[in-house]
Amino acid sequence: MGAEQAQTGQAQEVRHRRVFYIPGYDPIHPRRYRELYRKEAAEQARISGYDLTLTPAPKGANYGWHATGRMDGLETQADVAVLVWSDIVRGSMDSSIPATYAQLFRTAAEYIGSGALWRLMRLRKGPVIAALYPIGMLLLQLMIALLLAWGVFALSRSLPPVGGITPVLGAALGVVLGGLLLRWFKKKDGRIFAYYLMHDYAYSAQHKGANPPELEARITTFTDTIAEALRTDTDEVLVVGHSSGAHLAVSILADLIRSGRVPETGPTLAFLSLGQVVPMVSFLRNAHRLRADLAYLSARDELTWVDVTAPGDGCAFALCDPVSVSGVAPADKRWPLVFSAQFTRSLSPERWKALRWRFFRLHFQYLCAFDAPLDYDYFRITAGPITLATRYAGRPASASRIDRAVSKFTSTAP
Repeated sequence: MGAEQAQTGQAQEVRHRRVFYIPGYDPIHPRRYRELYRKEAAEQARISGYDLTLTPAPKGANYGWHATGRMDGLETQADVAVLVWSDIVRGSMDSSIPATYAQLFRTAAEYIGSGALWRLMRLRKGPVIAALYPIGMLLLQLMIALLLAWGVFALSRSLPPVGGITPVLGAALGVVLGGLLLRWFKKKDGRIFAYYLMHDYAYSAQHKGANPPELEARITTFTDTIAEALRTDTDEVLVVGHSSGAHLAVSILADLIRSGRVPETGPTLAFLSLGQVVPMVSFLRNAHRLRADLAYLSARDELTWVDVTAPGDGCAFALCDPVSVSGVAPADKRWPLVFSAQFTRSLSPERWKALRWRFFRLHFQYLCAFDAPLDYDYFRITAGPITLATRYAGRPASASRIDRAVSKFTSTAP
């Protein structure tokens, strides 16, 4: 029985909710998230027997939409906004082929040289394999291009000069063809994702886990946006951090609470982290800021923090308590509540079979419909009549979670 069904008959807590969705490292326009929500909400409503409709949101600083949920005879209004940092992502991906290979060697040196990679492998192998994939794929592409260049040069040496093509010109031609092949590989990266993933990991590693200045500035802007929502006449402010967006949300909410901008009599503040990859950053030597924010947020009573992952998601650190594994859990730690979305039980066998090898699609399943939802339903959470705190009150953490300290670096100050 799902949490919502178990609480049928409870008084409505939320008539209006503000939802702030923080995406991961994604260069694409945020309209993709509106379309995903629209499509998957309709499917989940059909499966679960409730009603959820979307209408456009008024134009503002953040891209978003309005959702009206009618569940268990109660109506809830939700204003959903995407906190956009895709422009920063696009800027970080604007690298030449040689620059990308330079990123590859610097990033590999940081994760391997610091020992972070080996410790990450003690958590979950899936996301570590995902991190190694772009390195292996890009090196394979480089090897193929070099073999092509060498083959053209060797052919020019083995044949009598034809049309004035000497070995020197053959070598030059080989270099040109090898370069064109690398450009072709990059053009096809929309299917391979090697460059995309390389830029993703390189962005976190470039300052060894510290936030680049442009990201710190955006965190400040997002903090101000959420602080403003907490001063409005709404019932719940829900922050959703997905993938890399989860560790941004940690710092945003830590800054928000530290600055005293959570009113005692204001809306309920809630944080839902989905498919998080926090250890990929918090395990790096200079991630002092993130580790400090994790420790601080985990002990606060101004919010409820629920962390949902799934072992079926090979791109996330499934059931890894991001605070504890980072080695910064304080004695009075309260959060997060860590549990699994249980893909293998909440998706039909046919759908699981169709999705299980589509790793990137599964990484977004938290935002999608389930055939047989258990106690996790993204649309009830974002557009339903009860708060995140009430929904999971008394819900035990997953027994198989990993909550031991694993990180080599645990300092919270430079």
